[in-house]
Amino acid sequence: VQLQASGGGSVHTGGSLTLSCAASGISFSTYGMAWFRQAPGKERESVARIRIGGSTFYADSVKGRFTISRDNAKNTVFLQMNSLKPEDTAVYYCAARLGGVSTIRARDYDYWGQGTLVTVSS
Repeated sequence: VQLQASGGGSVHTGGSLTLSCAASGISFSTYGMAWFRQAPGKERESVARIRIGGSTFYADSVKGRFTISRDNAKNTVFLQMNSLKPEDTAVYYCAARLGGVSTIRARDYDYWGQGTLVTVSS
């Protein structure tokens, strides 16, 4: 099983980035997918989740700015990030959970990508 995250980078406040996570080795359409992030010295936190059927959930801190989506034909999940703020700076991880994404606890997820760094400067 491999989750390959990409798309991180450095932007200024107000900028945009799109993260991608390509999955292999799993039946992608049976997994809920999520994006987490971890800033230095902080715990890993849930950012956005998408159910098998496409319903989405967001942390309050990113609601209205971030959009999670999935392409089951390409086994890929995306995170479109707009209006980025310095407090969005973190390593972003994609994660997969068999059956659903009803939980925001990192330990409940089955597989993880390697992380991609997003840096937002003021």
